[in-house]
Amino acid sequence: MIQPMTKGRRCAVCGKGPLRGEQITRRGLAKAKGGVGRKITGRSKRSYKPNLQRVRALMDGRTVRIKVCTSCLRSGKVCKPVRVAVTPA
Repeated sequence: MIQPMTKGRRCAVCGKGPLRGEQITRRGLAKAKGGVGRKITGRSKRSYKPNLQRVRALMDGRTVRIKVCTSCLRSGKVCKPVRVAVTPA
């Protein structure tokens, strides 16, 4: 489900965006360690945000700045422009 007001936090390539979840607080000793088991004592709302980077990429032959998640950058889904070295005259 796409959350409202998350257009600026979306990957331009795959569309990955923020997700909602819970942080679970537990107490007690695990049964494997001789206790009676772990009990959940609280749940608080939290959001998982994608690791977005602003990069310069080639789109339709033009260089544009887009927000891309790091998984798309690592997998090579983004074509970066060739940087031209300027020599001082």
